Amino acid sequence: MKFIDRMHGDYVANRRARVLSSHLANIIPDGFQVLDVGCGDGLIARLITETRPDIKLRGLDVRARDQTYIPIEHFNGEIIPYDDASFDGVMFVDVLHHTKDPMILLREAARVARKTVVIKDHILDGFFAGPTLRVMDRVGNARYGVSLPYNYWSKAKWLQAFDALRMEVGSWTTQLKLYPWPASWLLDRSLHFVARLDAP
Repeated sequence: MKFIDRMHGDYVANRRARVLSSHLANIIPDGFQVLDVGCGDGLIARLITETRPDIKLRGLDVRARDQTYIPIEHFNGEIIPYDDASFDGVMFVDVLHHTKDPMILLREAARVARKTVVIKDHILDGFFAGPTLRVMDRVGNARYGVSLPYNYWSKAKWLQAFDALRMEVGSWTTQLKLYPWPASWLLDRSLHFVARLDAP
């Protein structure tokens, strides 16, 4: 397992952070103040601000860390401790499938965000999608003690959730190219998406 962990860090995680931060930076509007919920150590947020210094990012996470790339506050995993419309946008990067009920945090995000909610998560569609996502989740997160309920949604279920929030899909892409070849053949496919939801 140590070999797999090392390979994941060297071969996958660093590239994933760079590529993903680029996708996110491309869809966040100019001059936004964004709350990154479930931000981990804040690396992806920091990479976003390196290419988009007009974006101001703060972090929120359930786990305290000794070293972080951005200012991060602790929260209970369900209630975002900010008033209504406190930020221009709220961002979730591979967070919602780690919760028992993603709608709890989605509703909180819609409350706290004035304009936009940005999401990177998984899609449970296609052959062998569930087992592939579970393996990816375990390799990437188990060693950090991250909760693994494997709560993946189909694209149809995501869209239903967005409708329930009364937010419009301003951007949606599954062509992320997060992984190098040959890992991309198995791990990319259409298992991932980045979306921007806009308040009407």
